[in-house]
Amino acid sequence: MFKERSYRRWVESGDLVSFEIKEKETDLFISVEDPLLRLKTKLRSFETSYSSVSQDRIRFANLAREAVLAYRSDIERYALKSEEFYTALTPIDVDKEAPVIVQAMAAAAEKAGVGPMAAVAGAIAEFVGRGLLAFSKQVIIENGGDIFLKTSRKRIMGIYAGDSSPFTGNLAIEIEPNEKGLGVCTSSGTVSHSLSFGNADAALIISEDAALADAAATAAGNAVKSADDIEKAIGLARSIDGVKGVLILIGDKMGSWGEIKLI
Repeated sequence: MFKERSYRRWVESGDLVSFEIKEKETDLFISVEDPLLRLKTKLRSFETSYSSVSQDRIRFANLAREAVLAYRSDIERYALKSEEFYTALTPIDVDKEAPVIVQAMAAAAEKAGVGPMAAVAGAIAEFVGRGLLAFSKQVIIENGGDIFLKTSRKRIMGIYAGDSSPFTGNLAIEIEPNEKGLGVCTSSGTVSHSLSFGNADAALIISEDAALADAAATAAGNAVKSADDIEKAIGLARSIDGVKGVLILIGDKMGSWGEIKLI
């Protein structure tokens, strides 16, 4: 069952077009450069129909769906060989011959001290997103609160911490243009359907590795049982190699560290 992502109604990106890809538990909201705007910047005069632009958008969607199916297949086939890959709550070793996305998830989990599936949403978002960069210089992929983005302009990213949170709709982070791409991933013990052992309304991590951001968000979120744990959770996130910023929200309390620009 898919849960409605009501926060997606807030998305406003005039220079990008968006579409959704849903496959089993994977639910991607993908934004790429508008083919029509791209053509206008390249040609002084041209004739093109909206039908051809629509076909270009369909091509993006088809490429994304093919990538989702391929990466999900890699994960599912590996899990048939290693049942603990799905169930482990702590890091595990994977075969050297394992698919690249499986290795990325395991490496992220090792750094964060969690199971490999804690990195799955961020990993899929980044792997699919990097594939689309061959066709669009800007890509933003959101996968249930876990985001990979590569953008050439400043972006404002709203924070959703549940409908009752005083921060929802009133707090956002500013993301600067980036050359390498970023993972911005969030774990919640009160909002998300994903497994969390904490009570954080939002534990957000920024990293250049989206799989790591996802795993680290889980680790930080697990550490928050009450507002008294904010400092501890931030310390945990800071200790994870590759984490560039952390934001913790619980009730009406918050704390942050690193490359988090709040607005």
